[in-house]
Amino acid sequence: MSAVSILRRRTSLADEAVAPSEPVDWINVAAGTALIAGGLLMLGRQRRAGMVVAAAGSALALLEHEETLRAWWKQLPGFVNQVESVIGQVQQKVSQIAERRHSIVDAFATAAESPDLQRKED
Repeated sequence: MSAVSILRRRTSLADEAVAPSEPVDWINVAAGTALIAGGLLMLGRQRRAGMVVAAAGSALALLEHEETLRAWWKQLPGFVNQVESVIGQVQQKVSQIAERRHSIVDAFATAAESPDLQRKED
């Protein structure tokens, strides 16, 4: 039998190549935590608290996207105008359908009163 000695190599901190770690982005951590906590609160039937916490998390998440948020804010009036235009068109179509419905109902009522179309009994 032979004895094999296993040499344990002790590594020192100087020997290890320590990769430089990136600093923790605490704003993103807080935003993610707030979004998760808001979702859990909503699941726990505490809607108001969940909405407030989730809104705070969303606001924190948007902090680093300031330019995008400003661009959206500038385009918002255009979107509102487009939505108002679409709503106006829908209201016009609903009014036209209601007018046609009334004319059709009137035509049927007139036809029902007509002696030519009334059922004659033998």
